[in-house]
Amino acid sequence: MPQQLLTAYLCLISLIAVLTAVSDKRRAERRRYRVPERTLLLISALGGSAAMFLTLLAIRHKTRRKKFMIGIPAILLAQISVFFFLARWF
Repeated sequence: MPQQLLTAYLCLISLIAVLTAVSDKRRAERRRYRVPERTLLLISALGGSAAMFLTLLAIRHKTRRKKFMIGIPAILLAQISVFFFLARWF
């Protein structure tokens, strides 16, 4: 049961990450109010880092920003490390 909840959570946060990144890209093109960068990073930190990073690369959004091209993969590596550490103990 806990594994199913974790899988459902990761799917949901990944969907939110993709939709938020695409929305911010569209808003940028239309010169409208943007999604704050801290929101994009927070969604990544909450588990959507893989989806966020792949989406940003696919839609060519924020790819010149070191904060995103280094920060999000760093968050992803930290999340993977925590996962393997916890998997070893539980």
